[in-house]
Amino acid sequence: MAAGSAQALSPADALTLAAGQGDERVETLNRLVTEADPRAVALIEALADGSVQVQGEQVLILAADGSATDAVTGAAVTPDGTGEDAVVNNRMRGALATALAGRALFGTDETAQREAARLIQRGNFDEPDAAQLPLIDKALQGTLHDAARADLQRARAAILLSSEDTAQRLAAAQALSGARDPSLKPVLERQLQAEQDPAAKAAIKAALSALDRSLMISSGLSQAFTGISLGSILLLAALGLAITYGLMGVINMAHGELIMIGAYATWLVQVFFRQHLPGAFDWYLLVAMPVAFATSALVGAAMERSVIRFLYGRPLETLLATWGISLVLMQAVRSLFGAQNVGVENPSWMSGSITLMGQLTLPWNRVLIIVFAALVLLGVALLIGKTRLGLFVRGVTQNRPIASCMGVNTARIDTWAFALGSGIAGLAGCALSQIGNVGPDLGQSYIVDSFMVVVLGGVGQLAGTVYAALGLGLLNKFIEGWAGAVLAKIAVLVFIIVFIQKRPQGIFAQKGRSAEA
Repeated sequence: MAAGSAQALSPADALTLAAGQGDERVETLNRLVTEADPRAVALIEALADGSVQVQGEQVLILAADGSATDAVTGAAVTPDGTGEDAVVNNRMRGALATALAGRALFGTDETAQREAARLIQRGNFDEPDAAQLPLIDKALQGTLHDAARADLQRARAAILLSSEDTAQRLAAAQALSGARDPSLKPVLERQLQAEQDPAAKAAIKAALSALDRSLMISSGLSQAFTGISLGSILLLAALGLAITYGLMGVINMAHGELIMIGAYATWLVQVFFRQHLPGAFDWYLLVAMPVAFATSALVGAAMERSVIRFLYGRPLETLLATWGISLVLMQAVRSLFGAQNVGVENPSWMSGSITLMGQLTLPWNRVLIIVFAALVLLGVALLIGKTRLGLFVRGVTQNRPIASCMGVNTARIDTWAFALGSGIAGLAGCALSQIGNVGPDLGQSYIVDSFMVVVLGGVGQLAGTVYAALGLGLLNKFIEGWAGAVLAKIAVLVFIIVFIQKRPQGIFAQKGRSAEA
């Protein structure tokens, strides 16, 4: 009974929480939230909802139907009309949100504990609040998962960094030396300006230096990841063009529309799964990949058999014809699906992100697209280098008359090769649908970049395409972080122009008869 009485909500605590001064209210709030008292929790939740009134010395919790109960006893009370609403300012509103979240620290759910600890840490990094120390100390005495405990310890250190006790400030600065959160930097800088003790000042400087090094490393890794991510997208977009243009010499201005067709095929498969197979929705992408490849490959084969095969050796006519085909394909998509963008949803296994080094966040969809690009590249390399079709494609590319004399049906090989390049463009569209909206103009964003990658890498060289795509992706992102997106694009274009002037054959020059032709 004594323990129950100690934990019970008292009238003084209820009145302080509802109508006290700022510091007193926050201190009472953080003390009550750690106690297993349902009446205290009910009052805190009612304050957060704005349904608390103070009637004389009595604190009332209002219900939706207009009835009221005494916050301390739980007895029904009839409001007499003299009550005033409890004032909840911005500071109190934030303290209530933190306190309610902090209740999860005393539960057993690991995810809830980590979210609550992260919220408390972020709040104290932005504005340290000593009134939260009782809540943090009591939580640290209980059973916490490692990540939640580490976050709370850093939050406690951020609060004690401005303590009047020099030893506490020194210990807090040393505890924060391993933190990697950029929001901690203003806290350390403010305390550095105010600190008078030499030892504590040196510890704060060391913590700042460690944080700066960590942020620099994380920033570099983040830029490298985004550069590789962009490079993998450019690789997927350019890989099909490396076959149709690099190996076959066809300037296909409709390549971007083949990417767009693959993206729309993915969207249609998603719609089918959502309507007819909702239980298997997470696996729609595995079906969409072969569908996107086949759809774009069929469109590419039809283009080659109906138009392009009559224009081999006439690059200007091929360029104009494929440009016209691109306009036809875009208008056909607008007529069938509308001019508005359509959204393609990520499967659950592609959603979310992975966090490294405390603040380096890598989205799963980007990570998996990088892996997908590597697998597609490996498949194309094996197909071109190790299969009968690849042998025929290389033979026709290097010396068409001799290949024909050896019995190779060159017209059929042209169709197969063009269909292969178009199908790879469809796979690129499937991947692009996972990181953005799908619309009729999707391919226009990648056609110029695709040609730049193929020409920079060396016409007909898959290895050069890989180096060029990843190199341009990394170069673009690192310059973008320094000079902005527009200047980065200009710098990349200038670099390509200068490089091609100095080395017209690209990174890798062609070898064999095709280079001599």
